[in-house]
Amino acid sequence: MSTLFSMAYQFGDAFAFLILAAAGLAVVFGMMGVINLAHGEFIMAGAYVSATAARTGLPLPLAILCGALACGLIGVVLERLVIRHLYGRPLDTIVATWGISLIATQGTLILLGSSLPGTGTPLGGFTVGAYSYSVYRLVLMGAAVALVAALYAAFRFTRFGLWARATIQVPGMAEALGVNTRLVYALTFGLGTALAGLTGGLYAPTMTLVPTMGATFIVEAFVTVVVGGADVFLGATPAAAGLGVVKAAMTGWQGQLAGQIALLVTVILTIRMLPRGISGWLQQERA
Repeated sequence: MSTLFSMAYQFGDAFAFLILAAAGLAVVFGMMGVINLAHGEFIMAGAYVSATAARTGLPLPLAILCGALACGLIGVVLERLVIRHLYGRPLDTIVATWGISLIATQGTLILLGSSLPGTGTPLGGFTVGAYSYSVYRLVLMGAAVALVAALYAAFRFTRFGLWARATIQVPGMAEALGVNTRLVYALTFGLGTALAGLTGGLYAPTMTLVPTMGATFIVEAFVTVVVGGADVFLGATPAAAGLGVVKAAMTGWQGQLAGQIALLVTVILTIRMLPRGISGWLQQERA
């Protein structure tokens, strides 16, 4: 019993990390075609803002919300000042967001130093058999599932979701029908960066806060989006589930390094067999 629970716990932990890290990146790439290399720095910013807000006395949920909102506002400003002028120029967008990531990392290091005091992991732990587990990790698993459900509801049942889907599919027609596509793009990029900030805030209590902490998330976020494809629901979510199984199984069997290697090998094999990702394959099968 304890072994089965341990495997399920490790899978849930891996899935939560992958889907939370990748959600914002998948939204921006899937809806706007923008490859945001500063995604990890938005996660770092969310963690820094959340930890600072928590140390001022705000309850942790409100502090995490502050981190997400701050990153969302920064994302909207950057979209208006930088990203908006680079649509249809993917290489230029990559260079621009890479520059933003360098500025953010080095600026944080200069202004705030090499590390920031954390808040500590809340809620304590529990034991099942001979193993101990963190209650907060269960909260992260629940947050990942809730995030996917909230994004699905937002894009399927709200006016913004309707505008966003119309802008993705036929932007010219959407604009002709009165949709402010520039506003939709700005809000979409802001949503993606807010999700990155949310991820940083959620994981801030579990990590050492340093200016380069975004690198912990960026590789697994990108491989999840690459394997899943451009659709956050048909692509990133099943990709996170599949990669989570592989990572959890290999980590439990041979340790953390084996889990990382197995994850990357799975990504390579999946790309070789499904060049358009899981979502592209599913759409092709439907057609």
